Amino acid sequence: MMVHTFTALGQYLAADVNSGAVHVLDKLTYDLLSQVEDGPLGETIPQGILDKLPQYAPADLEESWQELRELQEQGLLFTSDSYIDVDKAMALPKQAVVKALCLHVSHDCNLRCQYCFASTGDFGTGHRMTMEFETAKRAIDWVVMKSGKRRNIEIDFFGGEPLMAMDTVKRTVAYARSLEEPHGKCFRFTITTNGILLNDETIDYINREMSNVVLSLDGRKEVNDRMRPTVNGKGSYDIIVPRFQKLVTGRGTKDYYVRGTFTRENLDFSQDVMHLASLGFRHISVEPASGPADDPFAIRAEDLEQVEAEYEKLAHLLLGREDVNFFHFNVDLAQGPCVIKRLRGCGAGCEYVAITPDGDIYPCHQFVGKEEYCMGNVYDGSFDMTLSQTFANQNIYTRPACRECWARFYCSGGCSASNLLVNGDIRKSNETACEMERKRLECSIALSAIAASTGRG
Repeated sequence: MMVHTFTALGQYLAADVNSGAVHVLDKLTYDLLSQVEDGPLGETIPQGILDKLPQYAPADLEESWQELRELQEQGLLFTSDSYIDVDKAMALPKQAVVKALCLHVSHDCNLRCQYCFASTGDFGTGHRMTMEFETAKRAIDWVVMKSGKRRNIEIDFFGGEPLMAMDTVKRTVAYARSLEEPHGKCFRFTITTNGILLNDETIDYINREMSNVVLSLDGRKEVNDRMRPTVNGKGSYDIIVPRFQKLVTGRGTKDYYVRGTFTRENLDFSQDVMHLASLGFRHISVEPASGPADDPFAIRAEDLEQVEAEYEKLAHLLLGREDVNFFHFNVDLAQGPCVIKRLRGCGAGCEYVAITPDGDIYPCHQFVGKEEYCMGNVYDGSFDMTLSQTFANQNIYTRPACRECWARFYCSGGCSASNLLVNGDIRKSNETACEMERKRLECSIALSAIAASTGRG
């Protein structure tokens, strides 16, 4: 039984971890509940708690205590974890069908981003290349077979820079579409681009064929150009911003995200988010750089105080701004994700895989180049089910740190690739990333609670 009490945006809040209920409290009730180490609440307030709150009248404390007990009786406070025996109670599937591919159509790039996890495009292989259509075709055939009876399949064209392999992208989309009716499938395509090669023809194609598009831009011109220079060392901001604006203007109601990265060199990243909003972009994601201790750009434990203050500042700036949708402040207090996702998360290595230009299969795009995590190849049809099982087994109960974390049902156990990068073990949580996630969630919950109380949510 776990209840997380916290303050954010001037609100006194309590999140009941197992039920997902969120309560907006007054100061007295917040102080009272914060003194409770564990539930359930008894009929009377323990004397030890009364002794710690001498500033309040005993009668007022007793009234709040009984209100908290009513919430407890309604199953909204100090509820039990109904998922704790996952294998027996939920029969959690270990080998789900593959429903999403990240196609690395290019292991090459026309930018030289300083923090790039893909080693500026070649994923540390020293070999720059693009994917031949035959490889992409085999990947589509492979996922049609591996998807079983599932109808909807996600394909993300990724790199490097996927626009450097636009012919392969177009032929792959056409081929996948040709399989939809005979195989009872529906393909949904996404492309991630840095925008350098965007032109009118490509913009029209993306807006016509891609259900979602991710546009890479770090924010303010000086930040973006320092982190994301071209091959010849010049800035990319002035090239890509007008092209992104034109693409977004033509998307209508289709999804897109402008995605940036903040590093130790721009911990004032709220300014980058607001700058992107000032350019007319509504859907924005600016995420922290992650890496081992010797990475000069990765966020470190000593940065957390400043980062957390910046998230709170950003939440204040976005309060009431319906024209800005910041990805990390999205949380559904009414429903939340499905049970499987609440427990296991992204599905890397079992429901989702990445495929390289050579046809090699990896658990996700961030594992590419780590040969010990190569799961097979689309040319010979191999697929390492033992390795897939290892990833399928990852959930909030098999990761020790997650079991005691109030945010576990929101983040679903974090990122295996980040864990490996920082700690050398997909099971060992990246605590710096976890701290940032918890702060983002607190801000998200506060924003949602305020929106609900004012009739905007």
